[in-house]
Amino acid sequence: MTSAVTKAAKAASKPKPAKKPIDPKKAEARRAAIPAAVIKLHKLILKSLDDDKAEDIVSIDLTGKSSIADFLVVASGRSSRQVAAIAEHLVERITRETGKKVRAEGKAVGDWVLIDTGDIVVHIFRPEVRSFYNLEKMWGAAIPEPAAA
Repeated sequence: MTSAVTKAAKAASKPKPAKKPIDPKKAEARRAAIPAAVIKLHKLILKSLDDDKAEDIVSIDLTGKSSIADFLVVASGRSSRQVAAIAEHLVERITRETGKKVRAEGKAVGDWVLIDTGDIVVHIFRPEVRSFYNLEKMWGAAIPEPAAA
């Protein structure tokens, strides 16, 4: 029994191999392969969030990091009501401009709304909920400074 514990302790103390650096040429080639429709949708989403006064908007390029989407967009609303309104307007605009049906989860509560367009995943949070989950850190993105009061 002690030998198994000793082996586990030795394995835990070994340094983990460094992550392989991402080749900039490959990353650029992947970005160039993003369809124009996805780039247009990304711009529409960012404009809609800005028009609806979303705060601390962060767009994370997932090219080469994940196959779930091309972009992850994170934004905040000041209250549950604003979060729900921002999400509702975004869903309406995407449907109107692209004809694409998108799924939204969490609008009823308004703490965290997730909108999945297939190519882009949008998270809209209340500030407290956003800081708790800290998605930007998980994906290695720059975390915006909170707005001064």
